[in-house]
Amino acid sequence: MTEIDAKIDALVPAWLTLPDIADMLGVEVTRVRQLVKEGQLIAVRRGENKALHVPAAFIDEDKVVKGLVGTLTLLRDDGFTVEEMIEWLFTPDPTLPGTPAQALSENRGTEVKRRAQALAV
Repeated sequence: MTEIDAKIDALVPAWLTLPDIADMLGVEVTRVRQLVKEGQLIAVRRGENKALHVPAAFIDEDKVVKGLVGTLTLLRDDGFTVEEMIEWLFTPDPTLPGTPAQALSENRGTEVKRRAQALAV
């Protein structure tokens, strides 16, 4: 887990702490930590206390956004760091339109994964 820089922090409209996510998902905080450790979620240290935060766009009410885990795997396989993954997911892409994170939340994960796969070429 990395500490996020101001440029990347500004790209993400909202953040959630691990306890917030645990409440939303109806699980213990240790389970959320495990999701981060397994790479199903990505978290960065930010704020005064340098607590772990996850972009709020990654959680859809009571579950992880559909398509996120596969997209994170593709980006990780492409050699992206956590910070680079967040930057890519929250940078507007006129061909989507919007950001890859928005497209995932709108159930357009196939298009996002295609773009992530193309990064490896």
